[in-house]
Amino acid sequence: MTQFLGNIETKIDAKGRVVVPSVFRKQLQCMGEEFLVLRKDIFQDCLVLYPGAVWEREIETLRARLNKWNREQQQIFRQFVLDAERIEMDAVGRILISKRYLQLASIESDVRFLGVDDTIEVWAKSKLDKPLVAPDDFSAQIQELMG
Repeated sequence: MTQFLGNIETKIDAKGRVVVPSVFRKQLQCMGEEFLVLRKDIFQDCLVLYPGAVWEREIETLRARLNKWNREQQQIFRQFVLDAERIEMDAVGRILISKRYLQLASIESDVRFLGVDDTIEVWAKSKLDKPLVAPDDFSAQIQELMG
């Protein structure tokens, strides 16, 4: 299984196109991925790019945990897939992010691509100018988790 790592800054053009960093494109090509799925993160103000196979695995996991005869659980499933969009890279490695998604993540022009395990996150650069977790809190939380 591929693991994406990296924190790469770039810009989105006026039409909402952005080049996926080459380090991530190379990994996607090695994986044989033909498409990506984009959705807003559930917890953070960022966008998540799922390689096709990872998205399919996530959907299967979610579907296995939900009862299709439970109205509330079906609404959760619908909402999860409703907020997703299949996208493909063009010949130069660009993807088009719709205005709706850019607004959801407060992205204007400067963005950062973060490799986060088996997905790639797209953040407004300004949201990552400070650490997501204060350094002292981070060390205490990681110690509690791992210690």
